[in-house]
Amino acid sequence: MGKVTFQQTVHTFQIDINRHVSNIVYVQWLEIGRTRLLEAIGRPIETMQERDYLAILVETTIKHIEPLFFPDTVTIEVWVSELTHVSAWMDFRMLSGRTGKVVARAQQRGVFVDRETNRPYRLSPEDRAAFEQVLVEAP
Repeated sequence: MGKVTFQQTVHTFQIDINRHVSNIVYVQWLEIGRTRLLEAIGRPIETMQERDYLAILVETTIKHIEPLFFPDTVTIEVWVSELTHVSAWMDFRMLSGRTGKVVARAQQRGVFVDRETNRPYRLSPEDRAAFEQVLVEAP
């Protein structure tokens, strides 16, 4: 499967005082991307809860390269770049629909935890195989 790709529209209410997309919108797009990735691999949040584990974010980094303006769209790519038995790194790349240029890159680290104890949760071979569908290692 590889990367999960989707588009978002830049709306007027997402523009800040500097007339470009507000930083907080990028965080919202990461949330949407993470949700879409989980759905694409058959592990939406509801399914993870049923299997008694959750993924808790412990780190988020965003590098803004160029601003986005209204009107524009953004193409967002998300994939898992590193997978262990108890954690995963997700990488994001955002491109302007108007120029095609990369406007931001981001990373998030999630730790899998037991839903009841909040202790680290070791992925089963079946769950690990689901995440491996979107594992794209650096060349």
